[in-house]
Amino acid sequence: MAEPTLRYAAIAGPTAAGKTAAALAVARQRAVEIVSVDSALVYRGMDIGTAKPTPAERAAVPHHLIDILDPRERYSAAAFVADATRLIADISARGRLPLLVGGTMLYFKALADGIDAMPAADPALRASLEADAAAHGWPAMHARLAEVDPVTATRLAPNDSQRIQRALEVWHASGRPLSHFHAAGRAEPKHGRPICALLVSLEPTDRSWLHGRIAERFDAMLAGGFIDEVKALRARGDLDADLPALRCVGYRQAWQALDGEFPMTELRERGIAATRQLAKRQMTWLRSMPQRRIVAAEAPDAIALAVDLLREIE
Repeated sequence: MAEPTLRYAAIAGPTAAGKTAAALAVARQRAVEIVSVDSALVYRGMDIGTAKPTPAERAAVPHHLIDILDPRERYSAAAFVADATRLIADISARGRLPLLVGGTMLYFKALADGIDAMPAADPALRASLEADAAAHGWPAMHARLAEVDPVTATRLAPNDSQRIQRALEVWHASGRPLSHFHAAGRAEPKHGRPICALLVSLEPTDRSWLHGRIAERFDAMLAGGFIDEVKALRARGDLDADLPALRCVGYRQAWQALDGEFPMTELRERGIAATRQLAKRQMTWLRSMPQRRIVAAEAPDAIALAVDLLREIE
């Protein structure tokens, strides 16, 4: 007998769009467990700068894939797919609805469409790319990426060194663009892969509204002790700015400021600008997901609309 198809629901959207509030509202209406779809929330000790759900929020409804790694460790889309698939099965077996919530769109795409095995990291090739970047700058490397993988290049900022480097590394190692690996699973049968019953996307129609929310959140982070949190990470002595955890938006800028790369007085402006760029990239990803149901994030009844959409899922 064939195994029953696993189903899940999802809430996606750019940073600061209200995803956590919507998920908690859904949890008050029906039995769900939340699976975080966020590449930053996996790290322990990074609470303020990631806007991690509070202890009270996590006590109100079970949350998964939060605080599962040390900042020294690395996480990947493939690891997320394996973890999320296991959790979806476990949550379903408990008679609850798996609700995936977050803004790491690559993870959503990888789970929905599959992801092919990409080439492993090549230290020699990486060192060569870093030398080229040191000589020519990351915007030039971004332009080089646009020639061989325009799909990936359009999703990356010209100074997103980590992702540009990885995309070029994949191209040189395999002769195929990174976007090929992200899309490779689309033609595969979906047997055994969890199916998204509904993807609700909280998308602002007014960019200034989201920019205001981003600024308010960053100010709240600074007031809540964000700089002290980054100082505590630095004080460990075993972390560096090249780790994926420390390249998260906000942490990267705070680390640079503490390194003296720019005055601390510029941190707020630079952090907000970087977060806006992140939101822009997230919106680009979302537009490639035609199956999503869009809710205007700034609408007064946005949360109620999201709850209504998700209420009827079996």
